[in-house]
Amino acid sequence: MEILAHYKARYPFSLYSYVLMSNHVHLLLETQKIPLSKILQGINQSYTIYFNKKYKTVGHLFQGRYKSILCDRDEYLLSLVKYIHHNPVRANMVKEPEKYQWSSHRYYIRRLEKFNIVDTEQVLWMFSGDEVTARKLYRGYMDEGTSLKSEEVYRTVDQRVLGGEEFIEKVMEIYDGGLEKEKRQKEYRLNEIMRCIEQIFGVTLIQIRGRSRKNEVASGRKVLILVAKEYGYAGKEIAKYIKRDPAVVSIALKDSKLLRQDMESVFRLLKSK
Repeated sequence: MEILAHYKARYPFSLYSYVLMSNHVHLLLETQKIPLSKILQGINQSYTIYFNKKYKTVGHLFQGRYKSILCDRDEYLLSLVKYIHHNPVRANMVKEPEKYQWSSHRYYIRRLEKFNIVDTEQVLWMFSGDEVTARKLYRGYMDEGTSLKSEEVYRTVDQRVLGGEEFIEKVMEIYDGGLEKEKRQKEYRLNEIMRCIEQIFGVTLIQIRGRSRKNEVASGRKVLILVAKEYGYAGKEIAKYIKRDPAVVSIALKDSKLLRQDMESVFRLLKSK
């Protein structure tokens, strides 16, 4: 906690919640000018030096690189705070979040001064402008039970982005190269992409637009969506073409890494025509 406080003062960032577990740590933070990699490099290195000195050990303390997920604050902030604060409950370490000492939950239910590095205002203001009322409503929200499950938190686009379709599109436009996109603005028509889907998966547009749950139809539909997104089509355009709810497009985006090989097959086929 001292190291975390030190780096928060050195590299200003907003810390919305945290939980220290026996074998891992969760931090929900929002960076400002200093990149996340530099912040966590400092925290992890300092804690490793401290740990090795205290317990007379050597070498790396953490297994592999930290896992980071870029989240849509407006849509997921409350859910992620709840998910993090319920971690000890899910691990059967305590029955209630307030019984666990090493999380930021207690800063939300009452004013605390020691290591008060948690930026509670953003979250509490989502409940009420009155602090007393906000803390009361927050406790009620926490008592409702968990909302997000682990698989929901970690089932992200390219294992890096958690958010709605509009947020994902915005991030991918900004970090186009970093997410290995091959987007070319509508180089191919949707009908041309669909013909390739038909060739590769053996399914028709009628089937794609239907309600069939067969694996080849479901996979063909997802790959059609993903390839169309790569070529610059908006979610609403794709949804209209396949006559499905726009939510289907957002869900398909989460499988981009799993279906990358099939997408490559469509890219090759399109370029060969």
